[in-house]
Amino acid sequence: MPASLSEHAIIVAGGSGTRMQSQVPKQFIAVAGEPILMHTIRRLHAYNPEMQLVVVLPQNQIKIWNSLCFTHVFEIKHEVVAGGKTRFGSVKNGLAAITAEDGIVAVHDGVRPFVPVANIANAFAVAKQKGNAVVAVPLKESIRQIFKTKSKAMDRSQYQLIQTPQCFRLAMFRKAYELPEEPTFTDDASVVERFGQKINLVEGSYENIKITTPEDLWWAEAFLKRPR
Repeated sequence: MPASLSEHAIIVAGGSGTRMQSQVPKQFIAVAGEPILMHTIRRLHAYNPEMQLVVVLPQNQIKIWNSLCFTHVFEIKHEVVAGGKTRFGSVKNGLAAITAEDGIVAVHDGVRPFVPVANIANAFAVAKQKGNAVVAVPLKESIRQIFKTKSKAMDRSQYQLIQTPQCFRLAMFRKAYELPEEPTFTDDASVVERFGQKINLVEGSYENIKITTPEDLWWAEAFLKRPR
């Protein structure tokens, strides 16, 4: 694939804060003095300052975000679009903001602020070569499959935990998102797989947590305060 393909990122930030036990949407909760979403945008910007960044937010949160950007003097260039009723719809809306005919697009969770830049770079590089790349990590703990009356030990080496970013060739990704939405579409890889594409897993990081619960916030604060 040509090395000159344009690069884009859709940052999906549609959280409400329910599991966080907070009235503040989780992407706006401050960690080390700055909203989580800003940390996330900084990571993608650090990988490629010229990359188009599209942030997808619920319509009723856009004004709040604009106010936060003003308060924190947050000047990294990005576009903001309103999300849909589901994650699938939100990604479609983000895609509509990208006018390039082809390139590589990454979809990343707005509450994964610690993704290593090296993982982002690797995902983009593999997607340029193979059409897609999805970051993932091996399971650390034992797992069991649950049935109605019993459970069964499973071979954890046969499973991986899927993270973001998930990178795709833009033209193909657009076609995949023309499919009707299905309940099995839990992430973008599942949409592309349903479209008939083989998914390529690449190395992720245990640092790349998705901040969802109060315990994740404690970890995030500790992570940012660790000695460098």
